[in-house]
Amino acid sequence: MEMGRPISRRLVRCLRRGVGTSGNVATIFALSLPIVVGAAGLGIETSYWYFSSLKLQAVADAAAYAGALEKVSGSDKPTIVAAATLSATTNGWRPSTGTIEVFTPPSFGPNVAKKAVEVIVHQNLDRFFTSIFTQNAISAQARAVALITDASKACAFLALNPSAPRAALFSGSSTITMTGCSVMSNSIAADALKLQGSAKLQADCLISAGGVSLSNPVTTVCASPITQALPAGDPFADLPAPPATIPCQNAKLSTLSPGTYCSGLSLSGNVALSPGVYVIQGGDFKANANANISGAGVIIYLAGSAGVSMNGNATVKLSAPTSGTYTGVLFYGDRGYLTGSNTFNGTADSLLTGALYFPTQDVNYLGNFSGKGGCTQVVAGTLQWSGNTSISQDCTSLGMRNIPATQSVRLVE
Repeated sequence: MEMGRPISRRLVRCLRRGVGTSGNVATIFALSLPIVVGAAGLGIETSYWYFSSLKLQAVADAAAYAGALEKVSGSDKPTIVAAATLSATTNGWRPSTGTIEVFTPPSFGPNVAKKAVEVIVHQNLDRFFTSIFTQNAISAQARAVALITDASKACAFLALNPSAPRAALFSGSSTITMTGCSVMSNSIAADALKLQGSAKLQADCLISAGGVSLSNPVTTVCASPITQALPAGDPFADLPAPPATIPCQNAKLSTLSPGTYCSGLSLSGNVALSPGVYVIQGGDFKANANANISGAGVIIYLAGSAGVSMNGNATVKLSAPTSGTYTGVLFYGDRGYLTGSNTFNGTADSLLTGALYFPTQDVNYLGNFSGKGGCTQVVAGTLQWSGNTSISQDCTSLGMRNIPATQSVRLVE
């Protein structure tokens, strides 16, 4: 029995030491648990706050862009603010826990004197684990500025097709010089506006709703082509189609009268067109080889599938009306015909003064001429130019409209 007492005492002492150590560990663990949890939570929440800040910047970018679009359309300040706020809300900003500020022009920065829209978005971010230590909200802020750039007039070429590749194409060995004018394509294709071959082009700017593809350098006033631009509106969208009249006109005369030509109009020799509206149906408007065609104050409407075909050896000198409904419009293609192709060619002495308007069709301009004083416009679904010519900006004295190029919007801050 004596021998057992030391063993029992030693065992009790060991057990007591073990219980004390475990208790200390448990106590220390319990005391440090909030710190461990808080540290882990801080790491998680830091990532959350960073992600939320990035998202808030995207919200500000979209809101500034939306506000700038409203400004482009001529809206007043309250409408611009409403558009920016709606965009922010749609993209996840919560007005219940934040505020939005909209300034036009911007309140500070390098664009205060420019046409631009500034948006500053504030948002209180949630706390999760770190709320153990404080209930103060995390405040995040994002700022964006969308700049509106005014382009010059698209006074010569505007391609309206919204998706066609090479909607505005300059090809061959053509040389086109435009003063005070831009070339515009509404197509979103990567090569919506294309220069190929040895073609040379000089213009104020190249503006595309899609991309620009250039095989040769171009000479422009703007620093570089404008891509991803807003589509330009159809400048003749309000133009009514001339009605057909009865009876059908005689196409065999050397001097033609306005009216409806029911079997097309195929012209040879010397032919003069009296001023007025010509409706061509049942066939094309043709200028045959060696024809000499003239007329002032005429508008030629191609009804249905009727198109234009001009031979390169024909001399055609036509000009649009300078007053009335069809002021400045020389040729007008039927909007309902979606697959037509129209070819304009002629001798170096030819003059087509006015707009060639084919909103849903193709125009191939192959001649080495334009209009009087360089006043020819082409507004078509797609257009291809392979002639040598100079284009003028100011044709208002001849009754032609200025065709405004669209304004572009881009994020700059």
